[in-house]
This record gives sequence, C-alpha cells and structure tokens, in this order.
Amino acid sequence: MSINYEELMGLKSLGQTYSYDERDVMLYALGIGMGADPTNEQELAFVNEIAAKPRPLKVVPTFASVAAGFADPGDMKLNSLALDGERDITFHKLLPTAAYVVADSFVTGVYDKGKDNGAVISYETVLKDSHAEPLATLVTSYFAPHDGGFGGPSIAQPKPHQIPTRSPDRIIDICTRPDQGLIYRLCGDRHPLHSDPEYARRAGFRRPILHGLCTYGISCRGILSSYADYDPSAIKRHAARFSAPVYPGDTVTLDIWKDDKVISFEARVKARGVKVIKNGVTVLG
Repeated sequence: MSINYEELMGLKSLGQTYSYDERDVMLYALGIGMGADPTNEQELAFVNEIAAKPRPLKVVPTFASVAAGFADPGDMKLNSLALDGERDITFHKLLPTAAYVVADSFVTGVYDKGKDNGAVISYETVLKDSHAEPLATLVTSYFAPHDGGFGGPSIAQPKPHQIPTRSPDRIIDICTRPDQGLIYRLCGDRHPLHSDPEYARRAGFRRPILHGLCTYGISCRGILSSYADYDPSAIKRHAARFSAPVYPGDTVTLDIWKDDKVISFEARVKARGVKVIKNGVTVLG
C-alpha cells in the first residue's frame, strides 16, 4: 500500500502525557558518556545530585529527545522500517530536573524522492510543562526506503545547514565505551539492534550499533564542553543529520567551526574513515 499524502499530512497526536525525574536526567547524561572521568567536576554536575559543596543538578539540553519517550503523530502506515535521519531541537526554556510534560506531535512534511529512492517524513513535537509553557520543539525526519513513488507533490526538502569550507576551528575526540549502547538503551529505546549481537548481524552489522540519538547527545556534549562552558542555558538549538552508525567503543571526532553564535559541526570515526554526523549546527544564546 502506498502513502496517502493527504492522510499522512493530517496525522497528529495531541496531549500525550509523560513525566521524568532526576534519575532519568542523570541516566541520560551517563548514557552519552558524561562521568567517564569521575573527577571531572563540570561533568559530575550532570550525573551527581549530591556533593560536599551544594550545587544544582544540570540537565543536558538534548535530554529533550528522550523526555517524552516516543511521542509521535501516530501510525504512519509505512511499507518500510523508518530510519532516523535527522533531529533538530529548539530549546525555549531550561529543562527542569523533574517535570510532567505534555507532547503535541504533528506531521509537517512528506517528500517523495521517487520509487527507488524512498520517502522522507518530517514531524514536529512540542514539549510543554504542566503550565502549558513550551520547553522545546523537536523536528524529526525519518527516511522510509521502500515508500517512494507514491505520487506526492514535488516539494523540495529544506536545504541542510552548510558547513564552512575553511579548516575546523577546533577538533575534539570523544571516546565511547564498549557498553555505552547498553546504558543508553535504558533511556527508552530498547531496540535489539543496539544490544543483541545476533540481531545486529542479521541486520547487516558486525555487532550492535550505538543509537543515533546517543551520537546526537554526544555531539551536544562536545559543544557544551568546548564553547558553552558546560552551561545548558547557552544552547538554544542543536541539529544534526545522521550519516553512518557509531559502534560502542569508537572514538568520535568532532570538527567544529564557530561564527559568532552559530556553531557548525560534523562528526567522524577516524579509525573507520566514516562521517557519522553531517550538517550539524548549534545556536548559542
């Protein structure tokens, strides 16, 4: 069955309710590798709520990507397993360490790339606190490889953020742990592709791969440490396109460019010669 363009464009789910607490916030920070150095006081502020010198627990901005679990517009009735292609989050308020949240999700774009090239579906999720104040707006793009050619209008996708042509202003390496996928999956995404060796092999990978949203969080961690002085309120937007998987244990190299308040970035795994994130952009406040 092919995509029904009008039906899919009208898909929405309003008033989805979720809650999270300090434990979830700290687990997410551990899941993207914070606390690997247990003496790093700046990162401990995201994973440890009790200290000899009192200080507030901090929330990694991209925690917004898991704060409402799998909030989405509903059943898209696709013929193929949708692959996560892009995430773009705008932060309206500093995320609290515990909250009840309401999520409104609706499809914003359906792009027909042709019968042999699949389709791209974009949807937006607005997270609001218990006072109906917006916390974050998440834009998700899924690639459905077997759903192209449905006769949709020839609407071009928005152009991705352009990376500067000059050499990076800063290059940083972030090590991932061999067990990182097993930790990150406890944030909500328990798909066996990230935890079961046999399942991963059947899917064409030599072993379980890291969640794309974990790599997304790692890139935010890199910007926090390099250009935001570990201040979550400094990050107003964080966006990235996923281009290849990371294996737990890989070292992720971030190439970073700074132009005033706009940070451009890409990520690669040098040992395997692959680029894992393209067209990344962070906007600082």
